[in-house]
Amino acid sequence: MPAKPTIVFCHGIWADGSCFSKVIPALQADGHEVIAVQYGLDSYEEDLATVKRTLNRVGSPVLLVGHSYGGATITGAGTDERVVGLVYIAAVAPDAGETVQDQLEKYPSDIFSRVEVADGRAWLLPNGTEFFCGDLSEADQKLVWATHYAPVANLFQQQKLTADKVAWRSKPSWYILATQDHTVHPDLQRWVSKRMGATVTEVKSSHVPMLSQPDIVIDVIRKAAAALQKG
Repeated sequence: MPAKPTIVFCHGIWADGSCFSKVIPALQADGHEVIAVQYGLDSYEEDLATVKRTLNRVGSPVLLVGHSYGGATITGAGTDERVVGLVYIAAVAPDAGETVQDQLEKYPSDIFSRVEVADGRAWLLPNGTEFFCGDLSEADQKLVWATHYAPVANLFQQQKLTADKVAWRSKPSWYILATQDHTVHPDLQRWVSKRMGATVTEVKSSHVPMLSQPDIVIDVIRKAAAALQKG
């Protein structure tokens, strides 16, 4: 595969595509086409459809990168023939018949004590940033909270993929494991990354290494892209 892969980012809950703003410029400078999917967290099926629509707007081959819940969207959308690899950042990664909620219940984390459901959405309370992005400065934590976007309250119960729709079963995977994560438990990250046979890089960070330690995230994506180009 001589062409540099296009890099397509998929965000998690309480975020949008701008959460990758610290890693996108370096990858663009490397010569990659880069785009961040902007889905609405209204339903898993609609989020997957938005990923597919975004794939239609860029060249292939594609390296899909998913943070947090974005791991569920790249798992479901990554079976697309244009996708050649997957990078998970502190992410969930359901298998056939599994929901994200199933995974989170196996390894409970601190963040969900700082969530309030209102108007059918799951909102992060202002003090929830301690468990979401606690290694950022106070000012940056406030910015994360001010720009956070709440998912529909039952989003994590909507997965239930069939075996042929689980991308990590057939595509090479890389995993950035955040060892100080209080949102997706590090033990959950270890379990899903081992199950998918991913190439794992551990980073001592909160749930948002792409904001707190972007150089490590950039390095892993570069290594994944280089490995895919070698075929």
